[in-house]
Amino acid sequence: MLVLVAPGQGAQTPGFLTDWLALPGAADRVAAWSDAIGLDLAHFGTKADADEIRDTSVAQPLLVAAGILSAAALGDISEIGPGAVAGHSVGEITAAAFAGVLDDTTALTLVRRRGLAMAEAAAVTETGMSALLGGDPEVSVAHLERLGLTPANVNGAGQIVAAGTMEQLAALNEDKPEGVRKVVPLKVAGAFHTHHMAPAVDKLAEAAKALTPADPKVTYVSNKDGQPVASGAEVLERLVGQVANPVRWDRCMETFKELGVTALIEVCPGGTLTGLAKRALPGVKTLALKSPADLDAARELVAEHAQA
Repeated sequence: MLVLVAPGQGAQTPGFLTDWLALPGAADRVAAWSDAIGLDLAHFGTKADADEIRDTSVAQPLLVAAGILSAAALGDISEIGPGAVAGHSVGEITAAAFAGVLDDTTALTLVRRRGLAMAEAAAVTETGMSALLGGDPEVSVAHLERLGLTPANVNGAGQIVAAGTMEQLAALNEDKPEGVRKVVPLKVAGAFHTHHMAPAVDKLAEAAKALTPADPKVTYVSNKDGQPVASGAEVLERLVGQVANPVRWDRCMETFKELGVTALIEVCPGGTLTGLAKRALPGVKTLALKSPADLDAARELVAEHAQA
C-alpha cells in the first residue's frame, strides 16, 4: 500500500521549482494558478532568494503548487493509486487536493488566504520555531511548557518542534531539555500551530464558508489526531482549526503503520517527511520527489505498491 505525502513550510529552497516548470504544460498551469491567486509562483519558485520565499504568504502557496505539480507529473491520482494521502501543516491542503476534497485552483486560493492571514498574525509579535534534536519526547514537552513554549509539531522519530516568542526560543537554546543535542531554528516566519495564530483561524474560517468540499476519494489522514477523515466538510473544518493547533505527524505515521503502508512518496520539495519515515517506519520504502529526475524511480515504486 502506497501513501502520498506533502511537506510543510520550511521545505522550500531557492529555485526548487525551476526543473519542474520545464516539463510539458507545467509553465502554463502555474501561470494560470498565479493569475487566480495574484502571486507570481514561477518567479518565486525560480528566481527569488531564501528570504523572499521565507515569507509565509509566499511560501505556503508555493509549496502547495509544487506538490500538486510534481504529483501531476507522476500521473493522475487514480493512476498513482495511493491507499492514503496526508500532508504536514500546509501540506494538508496539498493532500486535500490529492484526495479530491478541493480542486487545484480552490486549494491554491485557500492556501493563499491562509498564508496572508498567518503572516498578518505572525507580524503582531516576533515569534518563531525551532526543532529539537534528540531527547525523550515526554521530557521535552514538559520542559517546553515550563518555558512557555508550545510543542507545535510532534513529528515522531524523536523530533519535536517548539514554537513561541523569540525570547522564549532564546531561553530554550540556553536551557535545553535533558538529552536534546541541539536546537535548530527553522526557516519560518512565526509560531505556527500555536495560540499566536488564533486571528488567522477566524479569517480562514470566513474564507472556507464560500467553499463546497467533496468527500475524499482516498483515505485522508489528518494532522489533528492522525485519524482518517471521511467527510469533506470535516476535512475543511480541520484545515481551518489546525492553523492554531499542534501538528501530530507522529500519529499520522502510526496510522500509516496500522493501514499497512509499504511505501511512501513525498512530493516536491521532498526530503523532510521521508527522513522521518525512515526512522519511524522501518521496512517502508520511501522516495522524495526532489526533481523530475526522481520520477522514473517513483513510477517504479508506484507500480510495486499502488492499490489495484
